[in-house]
Amino acid sequence: MRKKAVNSLERLQAVLDVFTEARLEWTPEELMEELGYSRPTLYRYLKILKDSGFLTSMPNTGFTLGPRVVEMDYLLRKSDNLLLTGESYLRRLTERYECTALLVRWYGEKILCVDSLSSSREAISSYPRGRPMPLSRGAIGRSIAAFLPRRNLVPLIERTLDEWQAAGVGHTVETVLDALKSVRKAGYAVAYGEVTSGVVGFAAPIFDAGQSPIASFSVTIAEQFVQGPSVEEIGGEVRKAAAEISTALASHRHKILSQ
Repeated sequence: MRKKAVNSLERLQAVLDVFTEARLEWTPEELMEELGYSRPTLYRYLKILKDSGFLTSMPNTGFTLGPRVVEMDYLLRKSDNLLLTGESYLRRLTERYECTALLVRWYGEKILCVDSLSSSREAISSYPRGRPMPLSRGAIGRSIAAFLPRRNLVPLIERTLDEWQAAGVGHTVETVLDALKSVRKAGYAVAYGEVTSGVVGFAAPIFDAGQSPIASFSVTIAEQFVQGPSVEEIGGEVRKAAAEISTALASHRHKILSQ
């Protein structure tokens, strides 16, 4: 059973939070057991979420996510300045290399692909749009973590140290920090086959005028296309794209604040 939420909004959100890739459908009885809500409370929340389109169900079946989620995803694509700004860079990198280019947002302790484009004839991606991944995994997560202020980074590593250990980044907080220092110095991260076998990942942080990165720009490319000096070349292109997106986002932010 999950820890009980504090207020009504959190309790309502907790109903949505139980829907994951591993568990896409829930019956009311299963939700009561998982969340610890009384039957009247749960049914009140289910009615609110169903009436608003966030949940849907058929007679005598469980609840699944509803069409409002799709509607909001459409609005996100139309309004997210990261997507609007980054689209041309996805095209630019996929035209230059046979690769998959991705925009990946960071939130909490997860990373989430929000847009991607591929020019690879055999595109294989472990980061499909909308699928959350742990921050410790691969070049994308490290490109973000390496640029977090130490006061935020150390507690994050402490909470997720087992994940960093499993990824082979380091076995202690200090060894993880040392590994991230090299990423910060280069301005981008490289990972060889860590997420997808036979694929090299390059990633650099994206900022929007704040001190902490909000996202990452990444390219994944088959190992046979990454030899010798091409590593620095591709890494430099990814770093440049991320920097230009950051500049555009910062300019947009300053423009809004000055109005």
